[in-house]
Amino acid sequence: MAQAMRPNSTASAHSSSLFATDGKPHPLPDTLLGVTVVLGAIAIISSLWSDLHLLSSWAGLVGILTGAYGQFVSETTRERFGLILGLGASAIGFFIGMAHGGLFGGVIG
Repeated sequence: MAQAMRPNSTASAHSSSLFATDGKPHPLPDTLLGVTVVLGAIAIISSLWSDLHLLSSWAGLVGILTGAYGQFVSETTRERFGLILGLGASAIGFFIGMAHGGLFGGVIG
């Protein structure tokens, strides 16, 4: 009896890419993903010190904006998953930075 052969997608050549599960390059979404994750990490780590509220609030705000645009242009689930993690970290760092003094606290006034 003939059986239908289905390619094993986990062993195919294009699944070696970390972000693109469809085998095509996605330079813009991958760049936005990397920037969002780095800014999210900076925002959430710097929010642990109240004196770094300028860094955490601005890094969080820019991370939210790049992550939102990354979600708009993303094409694969892996990209969206990483963007959501970066967006969450950016938002938490942003809100804690705003609570500690905000975007301009101590600079203007």
